[in-house]
Amino acid sequence: MTMKKDWFVSWFDTDYYHILYKHRDDTEAQEFMQNLVGFLKFDKKDLLLDLACGKGRHSIYLNSLGFNVVGADLSKNSIELAKQFEKDRLHFVEHDMRHPFKNKYNAILNLFTSFGFFEDDSEDITILDNIKNGLQPNGIAVIDFMNVKKVTKNLVAEEIQEIDGVVFKISRYIKDGFIVKEINIDDNGEHYQYFERVKNLDLAKINSYIKSVDFKIKHIFGNYHLDAFDEETSDRLILILE
Repeated sequence: MTMKKDWFVSWFDTDYYHILYKHRDDTEAQEFMQNLVGFLKFDKKDLLLDLACGKGRHSIYLNSLGFNVVGADLSKNSIELAKQFEKDRLHFVEHDMRHPFKNKYNAILNLFTSFGFFEDDSEDITILDNIKNGLQPNGIAVIDFMNVKKVTKNLVAEEIQEIDGVVFKISRYIKDGFIVKEINIDDNGEHYQYFERVKNLDLAKINSYIKSVDFKIKHIFGNYHLDAFDEETSDRLILILE
């Protein structure tokens, strides 16, 4: 199977994606949201967009804190799963972030490395432009990306996980400017192969994208506790844009 440009369209909609990542720790995500909304002082009247929301774990928690939240994702499967949690001030929609938004938001949150998927830089730049144009005046955007310098230095080349009787053989490597996770799946004699590909974007490169759409970096953090960013040691690259 060759790598398709839009690898995420097929992979995110599989049951295997949800099996592999079902044990993600919500505690860390919730602490991040608490720290973020406390620091940015969002108002309960604000409309927040959780862009590339997956099954909506961040959206659901933000709504539980009292915020008006829309979760958007291009995965039909994920949005169908998320919609069971819809209620007043919590809604989910299918949306490809390469397309402009119909509404304006007080804040747009792009969390858990949901950026840098595209071979052509112009598509990543279009996403940033859409985010900027989707904000109300004085609106804030948050890009939560990995710190690629630390990730590439500590890349785990091979890993095997067995979950619910499904064997995931995972390989990680750098290829053509991307950090690639190759996922080979064995399920009762059936074999499948998928890829995750995220562009090897350091702060300088992302900043060049940001400047090209006339966005500005207001704050930079290096982890979910909102500590200062250090290119050698930080786990994350969290950008607050205006």
